Amino acid sequence: MFCFFSCVKKEHKFKDTQVFRYNEHSNITSLDPAFAKDQRNIWAVNQLYNGLVQLDDSLQVKPDIAKSWSISEDGKTYTFLLRKDVKFHKHKLFGKDSIKTVNATDFEYSFNRLLDKKVASPGGWVLQNVANFKAENDSTFVIQLKQPFPPFLGLLAMKYCSVVPKEAVEYFGNTFRANPIGTGPFQFKLWVENTKLVLRKNQIYFEKDENGIQLPYLEAVAVTFLPDKQSEFLQFIQGNLDFMKSLDASYKDDILNTDGTLKEKYTSSIFMETGAYLNTEYLGIYLEGEENYPTKSKLIRQAINYGFDREKMIKFLRNGIGTPALNGFIPKGLPSFNNQKGYSYQPKKAKELVAQFKNETGNTEPEITITTNSNYLDLCEFIQRELQNIGLKTNVDVIPPSTLRQGKANGKLPIFRASWIADYPDAENYVSLFYGKNFTPNGPNYTHFKNDLFDTLYEQSISEVNNNKRYKLYQKMDSIIIAEAPIVPLYYDEVIRFSQKNVKNLGINPIDLLNLKRVSKN
Repeated sequence: MFCFFSCVKKEHKFKDTQVFRYNEHSNITSLDPAFAKDQRNIWAVNQLYNGLVQLDDSLQVKPDIAKSWSISEDGKTYTFLLRKDVKFHKHKLFGKDSIKTVNATDFEYSFNRLLDKKVASPGGWVLQNVANFKAENDSTFVIQLKQPFPPFLGLLAMKYCSVVPKEAVEYFGNTFRANPIGTGPFQFKLWVENTKLVLRKNQIYFEKDENGIQLPYLEAVAVTFLPDKQSEFLQFIQGNLDFMKSLDASYKDDILNTDGTLKEKYTSSIFMETGAYLNTEYLGIYLEGEENYPTKSKLIRQAINYGFDREKMIKFLRNGIGTPALNGFIPKGLPSFNNQKGYSYQPKKAKELVAQFKNETGNTEPEITITTNSNYLDLCEFIQRELQNIGLKTNVDVIPPSTLRQGKANGKLPIFRASWIADYPDAENYVSLFYGKNFTPNGPNYTHFKNDLFDTLYEQSISEVNNNKRYKLYQKMDSIIIAEAPIVPLYYDEVIRFSQKNVKNLGINPIDLLNLKRVSKN
């Protein structure tokens, strides 16, 4: 505790304009990039580490530690030429001058570690299509794929693929999670779990801005861990936080009008920005459940899809933040999105489908249960009321998020509320949820949907190097999902960011990655 308070005291020596403060209501679990599985970890890890490549705010792949790369004609060999001026954060482990320059063998070590079963990283799947990789010399790193996979560069931009120093990992062992040493714009200073995380400017960071000024501009980043979103909101409104990343039911009506605009009382002090988010919110339907369960019938699955008003739901329950999912599963923000026709609100058609189900099965009182967590209770209760009106008795079961995740993965929930946020900017990320060989627990196919034509199209798409042809295959697969209805798309989410007016260059992107190296405060 002495260390904690003394470090906090030192932080207050900075001018307020040099420290960027935000709250993470879910506690960070690891600062090791091999465990950068969810947003809370990814955001912190992104300030501490770099990989071969990075994504800009338009999701274009850009150089990072690799200054250039080439891809063989058959699409299977990737050769990366590394910068020679990238150094790990200063540490006594690296000798008397505390400095170690990154080279290709560091990437070889980091990738092997990602695949090491003893490490048990949840990110090992990123390299599942890799046949081998090696450091040809200090500045050349070569990756050989088993087969062409055009989204591969986007995969390499994930934080799992960050470079880590062998010396630090071996020295700290299991405590590397709390003693991170990377190459990023900020370096680790202090982490008191559930209380505070402090990062300091990396004085030897390699990136510069367009004017040759070294990044980052900020002196420090301070993260608090208030679990209550209402408390976070109050801290932000009082100016104690520079940034707030989400919209919660507890304060949405205080800060936003029903059309999604900022309330007038905040317009002089707060800046709000929204943009497309590669996140589809949906209800998943488990297709291998009880034989007589209503959703085993496509009639009921389609009736649910036609049976509620998505536009009304977004307007009144989310204050206009998000886009009604009227176009299938692939969200806006991806180049393969093509506005194809999905399900709109057609209560008459929904009633007819339910009536047809009753006539064909003899089940005159079909009943379903939607399982959700408390954050989405209002949406599910809205759907419940709408479905009652088409003759489908609907229950809503609220369980803790961890129980919901387990039930979804184990096939114990006939209908479950879920979301899919893209790990990398390609629609393969979405269609893989319905590939027959990806049944949970071996993959992300939570619905256990199986369709031979879909599987054939998927297998063609993952080796198709022509983008336009690949996008058309994705669209055909999405149309199969629309027709067979193993899910009920609810809405395509939007990134929403609130910041104090003195924060500059925060940016926004469709994967909602927080990048602070160009942020400044005045």
